[in-house]
Amino acid sequence: MHCARRFTSRVSIVPNLASCRYMSRIKVENPVVELDGDEMTRIIWAKIKEQLLHPYLSLNCKYFDLGLENRDKTNDQVTIDSAHAIQKYNVGIKCATITPDEARVEEFKLKKMWKSPNGTIRNIIGGTIFREPIICSNIPRLVPSWKNAIVVGRHASGDQYQATDLVIPEEGKLELRFTPKSGKPINLEVFDFQNGGGVGLAMYNTDESIRGFANSCFNYALAKKWPLYLSTKNTILKSYDGRFKDIFAEIYESTYRKDFEANGIWYEHRLIDDMVAQALKSSGGFVWACKNYDGDVQSDVIAQGTNSMRSNHVVKYEEVGITCFP
Repeated sequence: MHCARRFTSRVSIVPNLASCRYMSRIKVENPVVELDGDEMTRIIWAKIKEQLLHPYLSLNCKYFDLGLENRDKTNDQVTIDSAHAIQKYNVGIKCATITPDEARVEEFKLKKMWKSPNGTIRNIIGGTIFREPIICSNIPRLVPSWKNAIVVGRHASGDQYQATDLVIPEEGKLELRFTPKSGKPINLEVFDFQNGGGVGLAMYNTDESIRGFANSCFNYALAKKWPLYLSTKNTILKSYDGRFKDIFAEIYESTYRKDFEANGIWYEHRLIDDMVAQALKSSGGFVWACKNYDGDVQSDVIAQGTNSMRSNHVVKYEEVGITCFP
């Protein structure tokens, strides 16, 4: 009986770091903002730097510790400082961080329930976040029909993420008031609470920010030569979401229609629920402009559907020229 020889020798695909120690490292000219995180991400990031970055790159890192305990110690000022540093140097690498809930507040004995550092950084930087999943032909996708990536352009400003909310403790009227610099104030009755209290919310966005969002999405779609879809719920939020729809339509007609048609692509507005259904049935290959919350949700759906939740994509704050690697 003859047995096939078993090959037991192993070939490492990891370079011999000892031999690389004497190689000249590539000098990275501009500083990089380094945002350390919580728990295992700190250990993994340290290993990545030790084994994959420092042996080959000469980096000037501006370090910020966004670990939960340090955020609490600095009253979250470290998060604000890190965002301003990203604005200054234009490139940031951020590790995963904990957004505390009631249990974490008790566990870490925090001063308060600090806000999401991601939200704080986004609000300071502004712009549009474009998330493009990495498509690998040898990795099965949960949505097999997605042959091409779907790029989600998320408006990183306002809405629920900069809203004012409150618990209504008793019966009474909730009103919304706008006081213009000139003219008579506008008062709107939101709800008359009769049988006990409840909750209330007020949120906003600006024409300037929506226009920047629209321009960055149109330019990104032109660069990719892919069609662009904007999704809203303007049938319900007729004034709020209707403003997004109207501004996009105005800018498309005045600035981008000819270029889109010359490239054989198009722009279209769809209701968010219809757009979700169409995205699942599609083969991909388009840019999807989403409001802030919708983009938060749908970017994770797209990433999961392509099995690229953690084989990460670059995040670009397009109109402000900043790149972040999550």
